[in-house]
Amino acid sequence: MKIELYLYATLAKYLPENAGSRSVTLDVEDNARIRDVVGRLTIPEKSIKLVFVNGVHGQMDTVVDDGDRVGLFPPVGGG
Repeated sequence: MKIELYLYATLAKYLPENAGSRSVTLDVEDNARIRDVVGRLTIPEKSIKLVFVNGVHGQMDTVVDDGDRVGLFPPVGGG
């Protein structure tokens, strides 16, 4: 099954070379969790602060479905 993965800000550096500016379509196994996708791209889990699946807050253990849009955001600093 396929998902669309969006990586924002400092996470964009983990996109595969065939990706667009901040997203990529990935083939994933049935019953894959966000954690599986993150591990596949070797993104350190500690660098992810927010997970959204189809615009709804998710968790690292959220199971993705075919056609899902997954967005990952790093912690944001500022002042």
